[in-house]
Amino acid sequence: MIVLVVGRDASLNEGIVAALEDLGVDWTLQFCADATSALTFAQANKVDVMLCELRPVGMEGTALLDRIRGHHPEAARIMLLDESEESQAMKALGSAHRILNKPLRAEELLEAVESIDELREILSSPELQRSIGRIDKLPPPPKLYLALTRALDDPDVSPASLATLIQQDPAMAAKVLRLCNSAYFSGGRTISDIRTAVIRLGQQILRRMVLATEVFSDSTNSAVDRDAMRQRALLSSQLAARLLAGSSAELASTAALLAEVGMLLPGVQYLNKEGELEGDGPHYAEAGAYLLGMWGLPMPIVEAVASHHQPSRSKARGFWVGGAVHVARALIAKQPIDEEYLRQVSMLDRLPAWQKLADDILDQGQD
Repeated sequence: MIVLVVGRDASLNEGIVAALEDLGVDWTLQFCADATSALTFAQANKVDVMLCELRPVGMEGTALLDRIRGHHPEAARIMLLDESEESQAMKALGSAHRILNKPLRAEELLEAVESIDELREILSSPELQRSIGRIDKLPPPPKLYLALTRALDDPDVSPASLATLIQQDPAMAAKVLRLCNSAYFSGGRTISDIRTAVIRLGQQILRRMVLATEVFSDSTNSAVDRDAMRQRALLSSQLAARLLAGSSAELASTAALLAEVGMLLPGVQYLNKEGELEGDGPHYAEAGAYLLGMWGLPMPIVEAVASHHQPSRSKARGFWVGGAVHVARALIAKQPIDEEYLRQVSMLDRLPAWQKLADDILDQGQD
């Protein structure tokens, strides 16, 4: 594992190396103080993970990450931002898979790199990694969704702060107001400001809506019906949230929303209008999971997306997120259910009730 770190503050390097050694890490860390030396190193060596500050000597950090991607498209790209640069997070996510705090802490670096390692263990197919690596332009991370998630990690975040984030994207702000003024949410009262809309919708619905809008707004695969995919995703998300309890319900809801995201990528197998697989290359589920893992989404969501078409492959014991996503997607898309899997996890007797839930959600979705 070769980790390239590019930044002006070389005084921290020895401390990071020592801390990682104390944690039992045996990576090769290469520190470069400027963009030129970083590019020289990347041209001559394999790079697995690249960390870069916003403005290293010689080049903007986003431009440097894009150059490194040209040499090593499979490398994970991470931007380092300090508190004064937080307003640049949305822009940085156009080139970086993830963002870490600056000054860099060994524990945060370890967590980020280990999650990338875990992703590559789960999705270790050389064909998959080559296929993703050959794509010139992956869909960018959902910037507003990730910014909302970061904001909501603060228990004291205010509706006004969330509204400020939403207002950075006028198209998204319009969609939030449209949803909030629908009959389901409005209660007969017209909402005209984003702050009130945020309060009315609630955090979970707001996040799901933003995520669905961003992820399905563009596709490099012209054969995919994005509108139909978005509708399946939203309805599957509603159903999956009702199949599990507590925090697992939110994980299942998000995973179901993203289950088909791999079909946005070129060169993968995807579902045609008849629900049959078409195309060559890796299955869209594994390709989508790899993309989500590089974006830094939680590993339970990544694994559930990877295994939703074959739930028995999931490493989770019993009926959990991957199983809920499988059931929700199959019932909403009217595709076969893996009844043998449900029998193995002692949930087959629940299928008739789940089918009724799915029918009710489908009826509501057509209203």
